[in-house]
Amino acid sequence: MSQRRDHRHVPEEHRASEHLANERTFLAWVRTNIALMSFGFVLARIVPWLDEDKGGRAAASRLAAHTLPLGLGLMIFGAILTLLAAWRYDTVNREIETGLVKTDRALVWFVTIILFVLAGVLITYLLVIR
Repeated sequence: MSQRRDHRHVPEEHRASEHLANERTFLAWVRTNIALMSFGFVLARIVPWLDEDKGGRAAASRLAAHTLPLGLGLMIFGAILTLLAAWRYDTVNREIETGLVKTDRALVWFVTIILFVLAGVLITYLLVIR
Protein backbone atom coordinates (compact mmCIF):
# COMPACT_ATOMS: atom_id res chain seq x y z
CA MET A 1 0.00 0.00 0.00
CA SER A 2 1.42 3.35 -0.98
CA GLN A 3 1.53 6.24 1.42
CA ARG A 4 0.07 9.56 0.44
CA ARG A 5 2.73 12.22 0.11
CA ASP A 6 2.08 15.56 1.77
CA HIS A 7 4.15 17.57 -0.69
CA ARG A 8 4.94 17.30 -4.39
CA HIS A 9 8.50 18.08 -5.46
CA VAL A 10 8.85 20.81 -8.10
CA PRO A 11 12.08 20.53 -10.10
CA GLU A 12 14.03 23.76 -10.62
CA GLU A 13 13.39 23.77 -14.38
CA HIS A 14 9.59 23.70 -13.86
CA ARG A 15 9.34 26.43 -11.26
CA ALA A 16 8.77 29.27 -13.72
CA SER A 17 5.77 27.51 -15.25
CA GLU A 18 4.47 26.70 -11.76
CA HIS A 19 4.70 30.38 -10.81
CA LEU A 20 2.80 31.36 -13.94
CA ALA A 21 0.11 28.73 -13.27
CA ASN A 22 -0.19 30.02 -9.71
CA GLU A 23 -0.65 33.57 -11.00
CA ARG A 24 -3.30 32.45 -13.55
CA THR A 25 -5.19 30.71 -10.75
CA PHE A 26 -5.07 33.84 -8.61
CA LEU A 27 -6.32 35.98 -11.49
CA ALA A 28 -9.21 33.54 -12.06
CA TRP A 29 -10.17 33.95 -8.40
CA VAL A 30 -10.00 37.73 -8.76
CA ARG A 31 -12.26 37.70 -11.85
CA THR A 32 -14.78 35.51 -10.03
CA ASN A 33 -14.72 37.76 -6.97
CA ILE A 34 -15.19 40.89 -9.09
CA ALA A 35 -18.28 39.24 -10.59
CA LEU A 36 -19.61 38.39 -7.11
CA MET A 37 -19.03 41.90 -5.81
CA SER A 38 -20.54 43.45 -8.95
CA PHE A 39 -23.64 41.31 -8.61
CA GLY A 40 -23.88 42.30 -4.96
CA PHE A 41 -23.59 45.96 -5.92
CA VAL A 42 -26.35 45.58 -8.51
CA LEU A 43 -28.61 43.95 -5.93
CA ALA A 44 -27.87 46.57 -3.31
CA ARG A 45 -28.17 49.69 -5.48
CA ILE A 46 -29.75 49.21 -8.89
CA VAL A 47 -32.79 47.03 -8.14
CA PRO A 48 -34.29 49.40 -5.52
CA TRP A 49 -33.55 52.37 -7.79
CA LEU A 50 -35.40 50.81 -10.72
CA ASP A 51 -38.40 49.90 -8.57
CA GLU A 52 -38.50 53.40 -7.07
CA ASP A 53 -38.38 54.90 -10.56
CA LYS A 54 -41.69 53.14 -11.34
CA GLY A 55 -43.38 55.09 -8.59
CA GLY A 56 -43.84 52.20 -6.15
CA ARG A 57 -42.20 53.67 -3.08
CA ALA A 58 -43.64 51.07 -0.68
CA ALA A 59 -42.62 48.26 -3.01
CA ALA A 60 -39.18 49.81 -3.38
CA SER A 61 -38.62 49.91 0.36
CA ARG A 62 -39.74 46.26 0.70
CA LEU A 63 -37.46 45.25 -2.15
CA ALA A 64 -34.55 47.28 -0.76
CA ALA A 65 -35.04 45.67 2.65
CA HIS A 66 -34.33 42.30 1.06
CA THR A 67 -31.78 43.13 -1.61
CA LEU A 68 -29.57 45.49 0.38
CA PRO A 69 -28.42 42.87 2.95
CA LEU A 70 -28.08 40.25 0.22
CA GLY A 71 -26.04 42.60 -1.97
CA LEU A 72 -23.83 43.66 0.91
CA GLY A 73 -23.33 40.02 1.84
CA LEU A 74 -22.18 39.18 -1.68
CA MET A 75 -19.78 42.12 -1.72
CA ILE A 76 -18.32 41.15 1.67
CA PHE A 77 -18.05 37.51 0.58
CA GLY A 78 -16.24 38.56 -2.62
CA ALA A 79 -13.83 40.68 -0.61
CA ILE A 80 -13.12 37.83 1.83
CA LEU A 81 -12.55 35.42 -1.07
CA THR A 82 -10.10 37.91 -2.60
CA LEU A 83 -8.11 37.93 0.64
CA LEU A 84 -8.16 34.11 0.75
CA ALA A 85 -7.00 33.97 -2.88
CA ALA A 86 -4.11 36.34 -2.17
CA TRP A 87 -3.16 34.33 0.92
CA ARG A 88 -3.24 31.07 -1.07
CA TYR A 89 -1.24 32.64 -3.92
CA ASP A 90 1.45 33.78 -1.50
CA THR A 91 1.55 30.38 0.25
CA VAL A 92 1.90 28.47 -3.02
CA ASN A 93 4.48 30.97 -4.26
CA ARG A 94 6.67 30.32 -1.21
CA GLU A 95 6.19 26.55 -1.57
CA ILE A 96 7.25 26.68 -5.23
CA GLU A 97 10.40 28.54 -4.21
CA THR A 98 11.27 25.78 -1.73
CA GLY A 99 10.54 23.15 -4.37
CA LEU A 100 7.72 21.44 -2.44
CA VAL A 101 4.04 22.18 -3.16
CA LYS A 102 1.09 20.94 -1.13
CA THR A 103 -2.60 21.19 -1.98
CA ASP A 104 -4.95 22.90 0.46
CA ARG A 105 -8.10 20.81 0.70
CA ALA A 106 -9.38 22.69 3.74
CA LEU A 107 -9.61 25.94 1.75
CA VAL A 108 -11.38 24.17 -1.11
CA TRP A 109 -13.95 22.67 1.25
CA PHE A 110 -14.40 25.97 3.10
CA VAL A 111 -15.20 27.84 -0.11
CA THR A 112 -17.43 24.99 -1.33
CA ILE A 113 -19.49 24.95 1.87
CA ILE A 114 -19.85 28.74 1.94
CA LEU A 115 -20.97 28.80 -1.71
CA PHE A 116 -23.41 25.95 -1.07
CA VAL A 117 -24.94 27.84 1.85
CA LEU A 118 -25.05 31.05 -0.21
CA ALA A 119 -26.83 29.20 -3.03
CA GLY A 120 -29.35 27.84 -0.53
CA VAL A 121 -30.00 31.34 0.82
CA LEU A 122 -30.49 32.72 -2.71
CA ILE A 123 -32.84 29.88 -3.68
CA THR A 124 -34.85 30.34 -0.48
CA TYR A 125 -34.97 34.09 -1.07
CA LEU A 126 -36.29 33.60 -4.61
CA LEU A 127 -38.95 31.15 -3.42
CA VAL A 128 -40.06 33.36 -0.53
CA ILE A 129 -40.40 36.64 -2.47
CA ARG A 130 -42.33 34.88 -5.22
